[in-house]
Amino acid sequence: MNKIEVNQLTKVFGSHPQQGLKLLKDGKQKEQILEETGMTVGVSQSSFSVKPGEIFVIMGLSGSGKSTLIRLVNRLIEPTDGEVFIDGEDITKMDKKTLTETRRQKLGMVFQKFGLLPHRNVLQNVAYGLELQGISKQEREERAKQTLQDVGLKGYEDSLPSQLSGGMQQRVGLARALTNDPDILLMDEAFSALDPIIRTEMQDELLKLQNKLGKTVLFITHDLDEALKLGDRIAIMKDGRIVQVGTAEEILENPANDYVTKFVKDVDRSKVLEASHVMKKPKVLTTYKDGPRMAVRKMEEAGVSSIFVVDKQDNYKGILTIDDAIRAHKEGMTIEEVLVEEVYTTAPTTPLDDLIGIAADTKYPIAVLEDGVLLGIISRVSILSGLVLGKEKPSEEVTS
Repeated sequence: MNKIEVNQLTKVFGSHPQQGLKLLKDGKQKEQILEETGMTVGVSQSSFSVKPGEIFVIMGLSGSGKSTLIRLVNRLIEPTDGEVFIDGEDITKMDKKTLTETRRQKLGMVFQKFGLLPHRNVLQNVAYGLELQGISKQEREERAKQTLQDVGLKGYEDSLPSQLSGGMQQRVGLARALTNDPDILLMDEAFSALDPIIRTEMQDELLKLQNKLGKTVLFITHDLDEALKLGDRIAIMKDGRIVQVGTAEEILENPANDYVTKFVKDVDRSKVLEASHVMKKPKVLTTYKDGPRMAVRKMEEAGVSSIFVVDKQDNYKGILTIDDAIRAHKEGMTIEEVLVEEVYTTAPTTPLDDLIGIAADTKYPIAVLEDGVLLGIISRVSILSGLVLGKEKPSEEVTS
């Protein structure tokens, strides 16, 4: 089951929203409805789903409807039409008591403006939600202290918000949302007010916390680079509508329309694409069992001057050059004795930006490993083609 399911969600601001809704369903656009009725379409018939543990980013320019959309999800704004399911329950049909309980137990909100209580210290701010729930002072302070440690603010419990930098205040806001242990974090332009360096630090902090805690995150931003960095999937909005949903790679490779194309045309692909996107299957592999002579034959048949060595379970062992294989055969040595182990390895999720310099300096292709298993290899050509070719897909096999 999806953690969040949004179906045909619509918000029309004005005196007769149902009239605006009817015009939308009749095919009228936002500008036409405003001109004819004076009513504003905030969100128009938008649908998407968020999986458990996913960071789902909604991005768009000012006025696109993204902040209205996130407030519809937790019903801070009442929808004109549509459904919002949280764990299979439609939040739009909940009574006030059930809605309040759902917000307290399942939803945590982090705003662009930190919203901290200036007369309370950091610990009291973070524990405030638990205080409203009637949790004992000892328990709420213990939980708040643990969360502050998680966000890197241990030792600042007694500080007032005014004594903290903007980035530290936002960490307090994040800790306050996390202390309630919600399943879902709703983050509305949470890092937009921060300086660029601090903003990058907070993005990294969110990714680190996500790996540790596995929360479901609905993140709003107007910054494409931020969306591409954080989002497992991204929804792009324009004029209240969602125009495309996909992974960073899917949006870069196959923009849905001219609007999305303009958005992504200047993106630094090296910061978005990962090792798994450009790695290729080695043309040939060998094992210790094959021996030097068989390894030489495989290299001759494949027309390569080196070969990657794996065990029976495809666990990576190293690389064998043609010269070393011939020497081992002549001198009665094993592959293991002449194996080159000083080969750079990387994870499939490593950004290409981190590999460009390495690929330029290394003598051999980069081995892509997951739990020790060889998934593929990356050459300098693979990286350059991944950055340049766009929609064209590189061939599936390469020589080593």
